[in-house]
Amino acid sequence: MQQVKRIVIVGGGTAGWLTAGVIAARHQGRRPHGFSVTLIESPNVPIIGVGEGTWPTLRTTLRRIGVRETDFFRRCDAAFKQGARFNRWATGAPDDGYYHPLMLPQSFARVNLAPHWLADGEGSFCDAVTPQGQLCEEGLAPKTIATPEYEAVANYAYHLDAGKFSSFLQQHCCETLGVHHVLADVTDVRMSENGDVAALETAQGPVVEGDLFVDCTGFRALLIGQAMGVPFRECNDVLFCDTALAVQVPYDDPDDPVACHTISTAQSAGWIWDIGLPTRRGVGHVFSSSHISAEEAERELRAYIGPAAEGLTVRRIPIRSGHRETFWKGNVVAVGLAAGFLEPLEASAIVLIELSAKMIAEQLPPNRDVMDFLARRYNETTHYRWGRIIDFLKLHYALTQRADSDFWRDNRRPETIPDRLQGLMELWKYQAPWLHDEFDRAEEVFPAASYQYVLYGMGHRTQVQRGASDADAELARRAWRENRTQTARLMAGLPRHRELLEKIGRHGMQPV
Repeated sequence: MQQVKRIVIVGGGTAGWLTAGVIAARHQGRRPHGFSVTLIESPNVPIIGVGEGTWPTLRTTLRRIGVRETDFFRRCDAAFKQGARFNRWATGAPDDGYYHPLMLPQSFARVNLAPHWLADGEGSFCDAVTPQGQLCEEGLAPKTIATPEYEAVANYAYHLDAGKFSSFLQQHCCETLGVHHVLADVTDVRMSENGDVAALETAQGPVVEGDLFVDCTGFRALLIGQAMGVPFRECNDVLFCDTALAVQVPYDDPDDPVACHTISTAQSAGWIWDIGLPTRRGVGHVFSSSHISAEEAERELRAYIGPAAEGLTVRRIPIRSGHRETFWKGNVVAVGLAAGFLEPLEASAIVLIELSAKMIAEQLPPNRDVMDFLARRYNETTHYRWGRIIDFLKLHYALTQRADSDFWRDNRRPETIPDRLQGLMELWKYQAPWLHDEFDRAEEVFPAASYQYVLYGMGHRTQVQRGASDADAELARRAWRENRTQTARLMAGLPRHRELLEKIGRHGMQPV
């Protein structure tokens, strides 16, 4: 019976080092008994990572692998993220915008506030059910310097410098978690008689054997694609954007405010992201090359940035939307870009790495005999996650009222909308999204609340029936009051975002 003790990760970057850290931290106690994590990284392959947005899950992940949040902020040029603002997605008008915050609506587990807001509510749905949109609007941080590390006053994720994050994780994994780092180019994959990967040959000499191999080689997909022959399933018939132009924009003044949310502004054939870090902004245009030329897309990007764009170098990145037909085959599992990629509209790339690494670490097969069963379970869960993310991204496009270009008109065509999403959109004409709408997984990637924020931010109107029970109506009224009270308290008590970032740099946060 072949025990699974030697974990080999091929490829660095965020996918490789985050996966290495999660597995190594989970199995630290097995190191004296022959358990090892080895990461092979080419010294000649640049890191693609431009994604700078994360989910709140990263707080738990960093804490589990033993990272101090203060160190993370200082080393990774990190800032807080409290959600995303979507501009010009619904109608294209200058004042068209809404927030998808990270806080759940008030009393979310007890009452669905959406039908009550639709019947009697005032203002935006976001402002009616959570303070977070107003916190973002005012540029306030989600905590104070006295709040312990990883704890929140308002729920938060991060914006970060992806290159610095990878280097930070590498040092932590090697110095603290005992990950063995091999700098080498893989030249050949040795296969065993049963179709597993047995070892990797490298140009620099070492032959690395393993029991489980994690493919983090990016779009190259050296193991899952080339060695194991797993096909790639495209979804460009649903998500049209296939190119990104990325640029780093300096602040006009070092004391300029730092946005504490991602800004996504719709364009003629795509959208522009705008992410604030302490030292710069990360800005990029995601677009469909079938609807606009790269030259015109770059003109839109530079027009968005304004005079600060002069002299800046724009980097072009291809987007191949889709994922592998199988994520774990034999003793190879793909994580990160090797598994697939979707446009970064809701910052799903890093959270998929986290969820994959966590599942691998928690359900690591003790021996080869049970690996195929665990692989089937892993594939089922991962297929579900990718499908739900595709649905949610498409929702942003399918709800638009814009008809000013072929891009927006094409996105509304029914044949481009997945069947499951079409069914839910039909249901949501008469019922507000809620927990029973197939959001039943323990780690659902987008809960019903996320669908509510996008639906009602985009102007969708559910035909709710009046006549709620007295108990539900009272719960809703109480939630409105709680939200108003909480909003006033947080607006008065939270610091400006840049102010908190500077305090973290000087003094650090309180330890947990």
